[in-house]
Formats: sequence, C-alpha cells, structure tokens
Amino acid sequence: MKATVENLLSAALDQLIADGLVASDVQPRIQVEPTRDPAHGDWASNLAMMLAKPAKKAPRDVAQAILDALPSHAQITGVEIAGPGFINFRVAQEAAFTPVRDAIEQGTRYGQGDAQNDSIQVEFVSANPTGPLHVGHGRGAAYGAALSNVLAFAGHGVQREYYVNDAGRQMHILAASVFMRYQQHLGAELPFPANGYQGDYIERIAIELADEVGDQFKQSAEQILSELPADAPEGDKEQYIDAIIGRGKTLLGEDGWDRFRRAALDGILAGIRDDLADFRVTFDEWFSEKSLMDNGDVDAALNDLIAGGHTYETGGALWFRSTAFGDDKDRVLKRDNGETTYFASDVAYIRNKMNRGFDRVIYVWGADHHGYVPRIKAATEALGFDPARIEVQLVQFVSLFRNGQKAQMSTRSGEFITLEDLRHEVSNDAARIFYASRKVDVPMDFDLDLATRQSKDNPVYYIQYAHARVHALTRKLIEDGGVLDTAAGIEQLALLTQDDEKDLAKALGKFPSMIQRAANDRAPHVLVHYLHDLAASFHGYYNATRVLEGDDSLKQARMALCHATRQVIANGLDLLGASAPERM
Repeated sequence: MKATVENLLSAALDQLIADGLVASDVQPRIQVEPTRDPAHGDWASNLAMMLAKPAKKAPRDVAQAILDALPSHAQITGVEIAGPGFINFRVAQEAAFTPVRDAIEQGTRYGQGDAQNDSIQVEFVSANPTGPLHVGHGRGAAYGAALSNVLAFAGHGVQREYYVNDAGRQMHILAASVFMRYQQHLGAELPFPANGYQGDYIERIAIELADEVGDQFKQSAEQILSELPADAPEGDKEQYIDAIIGRGKTLLGEDGWDRFRRAALDGILAGIRDDLADFRVTFDEWFSEKSLMDNGDVDAALNDLIAGGHTYETGGALWFRSTAFGDDKDRVLKRDNGETTYFASDVAYIRNKMNRGFDRVIYVWGADHHGYVPRIKAATEALGFDPARIEVQLVQFVSLFRNGQKAQMSTRSGEFITLEDLRHEVSNDAARIFYASRKVDVPMDFDLDLATRQSKDNPVYYIQYAHARVHALTRKLIEDGGVLDTAAGIEQLALLTQDDEKDLAKALGKFPSMIQRAANDRAPHVLVHYLHDLAASFHGYYNATRVLEGDDSLKQARMALCHATRQVIANGLDLLGASAPERM
C-alpha cells in the first residue's frame, strides 16, 4: 500500500504542476510512512509541507490542493489533513491485510527493494593479522556484514572487502615473535622481546613451522643476542625489537626471514578467516596491502600526487599537502630513508578503489581511526576523485561485562577475550544481534548475563521465540488432525477483525520501509528494533487469542497471519546474520 499511496501523491503533484500551482522544476522525493497512532489512519505524508515554500502557500492550503487533485482509489477509504499539514490515508479492510498476502507469496523476497543499478563497496573488519579477532573486532564484523546484507536486500550492488595489512614493520615484529618462539621451542634459552606478540597463538605457529621445517633455521642464543642493545625495562623496547629483526635477516637471509613472516601471516589469517566464517561473515575479496607495493600502485599514487602539485620535500622526506584540502596538518608519504608510510598505502588503496568504479565506498573503521577521515578524503580529492563517494562509519568501543565485572583486553600482551570465546559463551546469534542492536557510533556495554538469559529481556530470545512459536502452532494444528493451508487462509483474511490482528498486519507492512531506512541511514540497528517490536506484537496476539479455535476458515486466516509474521522475522534475522529456530 505504501507504493500505492506514493503513486497517488505523485499523480496529484503532476496535476498541481499542470495547474501552475507548483513550478515544474519542483520535484521533491515523496515520503510516505506508517502513522504512529492508528487513530490517525494507516499512512501519512509530509508532501504538503515540502511544497509549501516553493508554492508560497500555507502547508494546510497546499494539503487541501493535493487532496482536491488526488485520484480516487478503491483501497483508500479516507484522506484527511492533520496537524500543520500532514496528509493521512486510511485503507480498506482487505487492503490492510495485503502485507500478509505479500509476505507469504513472496517468502524470502518480501521486503526486497528494486535494483538500484549502482555499486557500493563495504570494507570492514580489516583487523591487522597480528593475532586472533577480539570482541572489539566482532562489533565491526557484525555491523559491516549486516549493513552489506541490508544494502544488497534494498537493491544495491554490494562488494564486501577485507583489507589485509600484510606489509610494513608490524609484520616484521610478528615474524620476530615467531622466530624467537621457534628458537625457544628448539631449546635456545632466549628472553622473549618486550615488544613482541606474546599470545599462545604465536607459540602454536612456531611449533607448526618447526614440525614442517625441522631445525633448518635453528640459531644459538649467542648468535641471536650478541651485541644487541638492552631490551625494556633497562633499554628501549622499540630499538631492541628492530635489532632482533635485523639480526634475524642477517642470520637467515631475506628468504629465510620471509619464511617466518609468511608462516605468521598465513597462520593468523587462516584463523581470522575461519573465525569470521563461523560468525557467518564472508567477503568477496581479501585485498593485500603488499600487492599495492608489488604491482606499483603505491608508486603510481605518489606520482599522481606529485604531478598534481600536491607534494613537497623537506628534510629528505616526501610530504602530501593535505592541509590544502582541509586536513589539520600535512602528511608524510615517504620517509627520509626512502621507505613509504602506512598513509602512502592508504592513498594507493583509495586510488585503487576509485579506479575499480564503485559509486560509493564505505569504510568501517574503529573509533580510534577518526583522525584518518579528513586525510583520506583529502587524498581522494587530490587524486581527482569526488570525496563525496567516500563514507566512513566509525565503530565505537565495546565493553564486555560478566557478573558485573568489566573484562580487559590487549592484543600485544596476549591477554584478551577473543571473538571465538564470546561466540562460544553466548552463541553466534546472540553476538550478531547484540552487536547490531546499537547505533554503531555509540559505545556499547555487552552484557553476557543478559545475552544468555532465556527471557523477554533478552531481545535475541524474544525475537527467535516468536518465530519458534509459529512453528509450534503448526505442529499443534497437524497433531490435532488439521492441515496448514496458507493459500486458503489468505482468501479468508477478511475474517480477521480484531484490532490486534490489524495492528500485526500493519506492522508487517512496515518491513519494506524499515529495510530502506536501514540501508539509507547505514543503520542495521533499526531492523533489530523493528523485529523486537514485531515479536512483541505477535506475543501479545498469541497470548490474547486462541489461534487454533473456531471454524476452519478463521483458523486458516489466523495461521496465515502468524506465518506471514514468521516469514518477516526469518527474513530479518537472516539479514542480521542470525538463525530462525523452529524449536526453542
């Protein structure tokens, strides 16, 4: 019915333009939303208020002109002006249950938008491959995956990408960590670097490598430690780890050292892939930062900036004049030792993205990356691309609580709560929905106790229980000798006269607009809230109505309403990455 009301308003607007009441170049986007109060009708539009200024008339006068030009329609039983100029529509009884028919007949396609003929890339998670994913990464994963699903369901072309930071100093620190654990495993008595990665996963990778290559890369403690600077706390931990890296390259050669780097990268990245797959998060592309260097993208991007006059040299370093594009300071692209910076890779990466032809590029970053936003937009503009094609969603921090106590996590120290730990404790479904239930730019307290509680206070349980209840009704119907016939039920929907039945059907009709809102606002959390409200409406109806009593026609009509509700809940849960259980 929303589309029907929109079409009627569009026809009325065309008539106002033909009559000269509205200029022909005035083409507002017609907005129709369900009314919040059933007493005000079923659908409402603010079109009159949008036209008031260009028409130079009072909103209510414009609303009256729209009503006068509005074509009649058999399924519209009343139209009225409300408040400052809203136009409210009332629909016929049979039309009120159209969402029930649509949900059953369209099934998994119900709520799906028309193809938009555009392309959106969503790059999310992109955690450095230096250890397992922790609960903070989980929020970005759940948000990015749900957003991608919603965008695709709304009709957009979507590409999901993970940017693998597999180049630079951090990878050498990772290699050094595995190198030292490997030597320890082979019997060398070595202190582990203060600045190394200390998690158990490093030791596992080292042992697996030793099983594969034996003692091929074995070195003595004296060979490794001779004449190295002091480590922390007496010395500088940064200088020490760099010295370990240098010594390792000297002893093993570049190829030997790269064996440790690749073992560390492959081992951790495989774990990340598996972890995300188990979390129902998949990607179309795993994009390597190192490939930008190997195929010349970094050099090409720097040359483009140089050719555009957007760089300068000072102190032997190459700088990007990002302040010319609104950044708070200029950024180093190449250090005085000739090494390019992380930012240089970021510039090459955005150039690569833009050249791939995406209409929109959405970055999903951690909150600590807020300072990167102006510089990446500056680089985009300097490269000759429209920075409006770039969107950045910043994922705020997660605080995990168990028994009222806040858990701490630290990647480098190895003392952290992994995403895998969380999933095993509360389930994939709870993690996905809890993560997606809050606006992404708001810090989140994740209550483990609530996530595992089987009560209406737990939104996951409450939503899934509504879905399972419909299946329970179906089983009961069949056990009592009945047959589920939703097609027959659809034909008998006029028998549904209770207010709560009408309200439930109206709630089902909101699902397509909720999908569009979640997509347009980049806000999957509105879908969680919608599903919770829908589940509440269903539970209220279930508790107040004996669905399986009465004659068969009424019974089938009520079961059709219930199954339409089940279908919408299943569609929503699927978009959020959660399951729709048949039994609970």
